Amino acid sequence: MTILLAGCGDLGTEAGLRFAALGHRVVGWRRSPSKLPAAIEGVAADLGSAQLPPVPADTSAVVIAVAADAPKEDAYRAAYVDGVSHVLDALERDGVIPGRVLFVSSTAVYGDAGGGWVDEGTAPEPGGFSGRVLVEAEDLLRSRLAGSGTAAVSLRLGGIYGPGRTRLIDQVRSGTAVVPEDVRYTNRIHRDDAAAAVVHLATMDSTPAPVYIGVDNEAADLGLVLRFLATELKLPEPAVGDAGPARGNNKRCSNALLRASGFTFTFPTFREGYRDVLAGHGVRHP
Repeated sequence: MTILLAGCGDLGTEAGLRFAALGHRVVGWRRSPSKLPAAIEGVAADLGSAQLPPVPADTSAVVIAVAADAPKEDAYRAAYVDGVSHVLDALERDGVIPGRVLFVSSTAVYGDAGGGWVDEGTAPEPGGFSGRVLVEAEDLLRSRLAGSGTAAVSLRLGGIYGPGRTRLIDQVRSGTAVVPEDVRYTNRIHRDDAAAAVVHLATMDSTPAPVYIGVDNEAADLGLVLRFLATELKLPEPAVGDAGPARGNNKRCSNALLRASGFTFTFPTFREGYRDVLAGHGVRHP
């Protein structure tokens, strides 16, 4: 079984290593394939280009895990909408029909829920261009694969933290962290659990649902997370004040469908995950 990773940054590389550990052949497309570990067959590819390399004929699953070059709408569109389109064009060009194509999306597709719960049945109402572009990419994936024999799966990940992804830790350490005056729910997932979820959904025996939310088991108030980190770092609690606009809006994302599929978390809450990060475990892949 060959797994094609269209996009091999930190998350894609970690997923690729896990696919390889299960015995799969893994082919990774990225602009700088020499940076990939030996377990992944690196192939030079720019997903923003229509001229993509040949797709291995025995590809059983494709994972599209890309990132925009800049926080601008045109960069997001080039990465996600154009990237999805070009990968699907390559599959059609080469006559390859994988069992499923998994697109790594984001909970940014949901709007502000005023602290309420959202799940896969909640209609997307993105509040910014990033969410709008991701919805467009998801819709494109589903429409292009409809009736093709290939399942289209979107994995909407919350905020990824982990090795080298230490924004909140850095804020607490530097003394710049601010506890919001109001309750502000946040949704996150450790990088390793995000990669494990990709592998799980790409290889599970049962037919996957069209959409899954990838967050851990606790939609936690930001103030609670910051105070926890301060305690772990043996630093004073951050002051309460104006924390500015909420990142990702104020909502609680449910992971019930992902767990019902048989997935289990190594880091079920931010506590286990951040303790692992603070212990220095893991590396961020270049």
